[in-house]
Amino acid sequence: MGAERTDKRSKPGKNSSTASSTRAPSATFSRQKPTTSKTSVDPSPPATDLLTQSINHLSVKDKQGHSRKHQLSKKQPETRTVPTSLKCTTLVDIANLISRNVCKKIIVMAGAGISTPSGILDFRTPGTGLYDNLAKYKVPYPEAIFDIDFFTYNPLPFFALAKELYPGKYKPNYIHYFLRLLHEKGLLLRCYTQNIDGLERLAGIPSRKIVEAHGTFSSASCHLCYTSFPAEEARDCIMNDKCPRCKVCYGVVKPDIVFFGEGLPKTFDKFAKDFPRADLLIIMGTSLEVEPFANIVDEVRPTTPRFLINRDLVGPFKTKTSRDVAELGDLGDILRKFVCALNWQEDMEEVMRSHRL
Repeated sequence: MGAERTDKRSKPGKNSSTASSTRAPSATFSRQKPTTSKTSVDPSPPATDLLTQSINHLSVKDKQGHSRKHQLSKKQPETRTVPTSLKCTTLVDIANLISRNVCKKIIVMAGAGISTPSGILDFRTPGTGLYDNLAKYKVPYPEAIFDIDFFTYNPLPFFALAKELYPGKYKPNYIHYFLRLLHEKGLLLRCYTQNIDGLERLAGIPSRKIVEAHGTFSSASCHLCYTSFPAEEARDCIMNDKCPRCKVCYGVVKPDIVFFGEGLPKTFDKFAKDFPRADLLIIMGTSLEVEPFANIVDEVRPTTPRFLINRDLVGPFKTKTSRDVAELGDLGDILRKFVCALNWQEDMEEVMRSHRL
């Protein structure tokens, strides 16, 4: 969603490991490069007016090999195979690994699909997804509403959408409480979520167990000088159709969610230590189209089973390997089946009874 800016500054204390404001961010939020072409294609419509012409250079950001604080590993052909005892083909096989205490350090990668049962739109489902329902916000192309360059030019469309996205309107669902149960059983190493709705927190998962890869509404800052701004004050301004302004430089303040063209939160760097430690990776409700989030699915050890719970095959699951299991369909239905295979029905009922809002 737009070309990467080579002169972008990092947020002090957020996207940089030093106090310098000129160091490049550790990674840049961008849409995955299409596999059918080696060149980037500008998805914006033909220029028909002055506004469209002025933002034609804001292309949807494709994957680029820029220097980073940490460089995501280049994909290599797998040369090792999963030990026979860990080879899995079904949901029941995965459940057996957990029941036999073979898998005790589980990482979950979660996307917008885990929140759709709560009433929140995902982004890319044709017809019903958020990107197909943005006409009223008058943006030149759907992803522009989350493009930092377009936000700098015109923040009003995002603020209009933010009124609908702010946490508080929606509640956690069965899927979020399943993640809470993994934590209570001491099995959740970390939950890496693309979601900005905060429902993992509302379900009772401790913040130390969550990496909000695409940011959060729980804090806010100036998008120019990065000075922190009271999150509730920013919310009040946005809800009352006012533009929150920085008290230092008078720049526009926005919630600390990650826009295309911005560096990811420093907490995302935890993947470098977490993923090699994991003995099971569960991916659910994501298209795996946004990088660098999409890339880290390959950062677990080659012997670590990967379990996809999704509506469609995505990413590496399109090519079957001996360590991958995919269950396709409704996420809630699949997780209920998984809970039964684990014999955790009573535990799930207790978690939902104790923590449901």
